[in-house]
This record gives sequence, C-alpha cells and structure tokens, in this order.
Amino acid sequence: MKARILAVSMAVVGLSPLLFSADTTSSKSSSAAAWNPHAAAVYLDARLTWWSQWPNAARDHGTFCVSCHTVAPQAMSRLSGSAKAPSETETKLISNVTTRVRLWDQVAPYYPDSRGPGKSAESRGTEAVLNALVLASYNPSRGEMNPDLRSALDHMWADQLKSGDAKGAWNWLQFHNAPWEGDSQFYGATLGALVAGATPASYRSDPGVQENVQALQEYLKKNFASQKLFERVMLVWASIKLPGLLSESERKAILAEAIAKQQADGGFSTTDFVSPWARADKTPLETKSDGYATGLVALVFEEAGISPKRPELKSALDWLAKNQEAADGRWLAYSLNKNRDLSTDAGKFMSDAATAYAVTALVRANR
Repeated sequence: MKARILAVSMAVVGLSPLLFSADTTSSKSSSAAAWNPHAAAVYLDARLTWWSQWPNAARDHGTFCVSCHTVAPQAMSRLSGSAKAPSETETKLISNVTTRVRLWDQVAPYYPDSRGPGKSAESRGTEAVLNALVLASYNPSRGEMNPDLRSALDHMWADQLKSGDAKGAWNWLQFHNAPWEGDSQFYGATLGALVAGATPASYRSDPGVQENVQALQEYLKKNFASQKLFERVMLVWASIKLPGLLSESERKAILAEAIAKQQADGGFSTTDFVSPWARADKTPLETKSDGYATGLVALVFEEAGISPKRPELKSALDWLAKNQEAADGRWLAYSLNKNRDLSTDAGKFMSDAATAYAVTALVRANR
C-alpha cells in the first residue's frame, strides 16, 4: 500500500514511481526514509496551479508567463527524472507553452519596451529558451521531437545572439534580481545548454544546429571562470547533458569548490554560492542551510555520477530528508533580493525551486 501511495504522489509531479523500489522501507539509501513525497507533490502541484492563475502572471491570448522560480525548475527536474506522463496541472502548462509557440509571431512579449529599454528583446530571448526547456523536458520520447518542440527550438536558435561579446547566449530579462532568477545572462545560457543536451544527437548533427550549439559552447567556456559559484554549478549540470562545455578537471574543480561550502549539518546555503551579493533592502542574507542550494548541489552531484554513498552527498541527502516542512511539504529557501515573509506567495518562490530539486535528488538516490 505504501508503494502505491508513493507511485500516485510522484505522478502528480511527473516523477516516475519506478524510481522507488517495490519495498520502499528497504530502499537502497536510508536518506529518503523520513521525507513525505506525497506532501511534496501536492505542494508543487498547488504552486504550479496558483502561478498559472495568478493575475500578475497572466499574458495575452489567455496564457501565462513561465517563471524561473516556480515553473522552470519543475520542468528542469524532469531532465534528471523520468519520462512519466505529466499530471493534469503539468498538461495545462504544456498547453500554455504550446499556444505561445504556435502563436509566436502574434503573442506579445512577456514585457514590452514600455516597462524599460530593451525589455521586449529580453523577453523574447528569455521566453524562447524557457519555452524550449518546458517542451524538451516533457518530450515523451528522447529520440524523437514533435513539431511544437521543433518550432520552439527554431525560435530559440533564431533569438540566439549572433555577434558581440555575448555571441551564443540570449538576451535575458534584467530586473536587478541577480544572480539567478533574472539578470544572469550566463544562467540563461546554461538553460539553453540543458535544452540542447536534451535533443537527439541526430538533431544536433544538423549543420545549422551545430553552428548554434558551437556558439553556445564557446560563450559558456569563455565566460564561466568569472561567474559566481551558483552559475558554475549550473554549468556542471549543463555540461553533463551537453558535452564539450567543461573538461573533466574543470568539472572536478567546480564540484570540489561546492563541496567546500558544505555546512556542519550536511546542507548548503545559497548565500555561499552567490558571494559577493547583497539584498536590495540591505537586510542580511540567510547563512543557514536551505533547500535550494542543498537540493541543487545534491542533484548536480548525482548527475555527475557521484554515488549517494559518498559521505558528502549522503550528508546532503540526509539533510534534505530531515528538513522537509511537515506543514506543507516544501523545503525552505530564502530570497536573495529582500527579506520576504515565507508564508506569502512571493515568499515561497525560492522554496518552489528548492522543492523541485530536493524531490528529484531524493528520488534519484533511491534508484
């Protein structure tokens, strides 16, 4: 009965119940024994539903924007999860993105230039990547691509910058929310690399696509050394999906730097991955372990082939298993931009991403 409940719970967030052993009480790692997958699934599903209905997220043609904090991480986690059929809520997300892809020349940008100089171009570049990310993540067959995904990829490559210092990247929305949700063009490029890596090799062998991918690789390789540790950890994830971004020694060096940030309780603090950085409201950043950094680091370590039995990864997974919120199933994470009330919808944004990564890391540990 317990295994059946877990299967239903994981289906809500699109994660395969096959990632769990038939007898979940004797799974390969004890790290996941204490956490509640059903509560996490309900939380993520509710947050995606809320975002899709939030007036501030509404856009033209009855659509809503794809957010970097609440929507994208759920899609990104599927690249490290399973090809399980999407839930009803996720199906609505796919339909929303598909509508905007099919009406690309008709839908308005997320933000017009009236919101600030260059906002239309930034919106187009950001959305082109996020649309392709969502459709690639929910692509039912990794060996084939449906027409909507192909169209989304066409839009993504068409909006890729073809000249200048940022050649190979995309215009990215700038709202003074660095280093991750906005303002980080490099972060956006790592998402583009995740998308490219999720496409079949036969697609990437097309000469035109090869040229685009090469430009993206060159941009990331040229600029990664100057990025914050958070963005370099994201690059490790992208490099596993899309070869040619990092050498083995470079990857190991980034992972070693990340390991050095592990706290005594086994978790990681996002603050340690974005230094130097200060909140806009001048309040001090949280320094304790949080679900965002711990979930992301654990997931990237797993992607890199590190065994869940390795002490550093096991400690991170143990922290995740012990620190899920009993009240609503999420993992807490804290805004890098201001001291937000974590009980509010905006205060949950970082926790939305944290929960998507934490669930995926814990599920992977039980394969």
